[in-house]
Amino acid sequence: NVGHLAALPTPGRRWRYPAGESGKMPNIGFYRNYGKTYKKPRRPFEKERLDAELKLVGEYGLRNKRELWRVQVVLSKIRNAARTLLTLDDKDPKRIFEGQALMRRLYKYGLLNETQDKLDYALALQPNDFLERRLQTLVFKQGLAKSIHHARVLIRQKHIRVGKQVVDVPSFLVRVDSQKHVDFALTSPFGGGRPGRVKRRSAKSKGGEEDDE
Repeated sequence: NVGHLAALPTPGRRWRYPAGESGKMPNIGFYRNYGKTYKKPRRPFEKERLDAELKLVGEYGLRNKRELWRVQVVLSKIRNAARTLLTLDDKDPKRIFEGQALMRRLYKYGLLNETQDKLDYALALQPNDFLERRLQTLVFKQGLAKSIHHARVLIRQKHIRVGKQVVDVPSFLVRVDSQKHVDFALTSPFGGGRPGRVKRRSAKSKGGEEDDE
């Protein structure tokens, strides 16, 4: 039965049982993913790497280096997949099928353009290519924010939407076909929505002063 297989914990993830119920079937409401999404550098004190990381953190307004390391893990997985496929014969069905799927995904997120149609281009990807596709970067470059840091604040405070969906995750990777739909949320004061709490309060106090006069 597929339902029983789906309920089993997968490698790298743990089930947390409710108190006093260890040994029983886990409750899906207590499911937690404890897998790490980033990997620390092997050599913690390496001047060239530290300088390069600090530059990227400042340029793209990252919260901390973990956000950069997370990108590097994703990049590493893509490179490993491309490297494995390149070891296969050009006419191997696995290389053709999985290679095309990988390239389509990279095109979809704007990491490569459609003229770059070989797996070798996937090996040449850099962290900057991913950071350029972050919602935070695009909000700043499209002129919706005054700075890269202001862009992060707008996203976290739910002022930005992609299409009809409000997105409050600065690291959200924007697809090429969704890029033109990045704009202020309809509920945001910046997008013609209701004014914020402070503005409403100040408008109310001004109205009260005018009545007194």
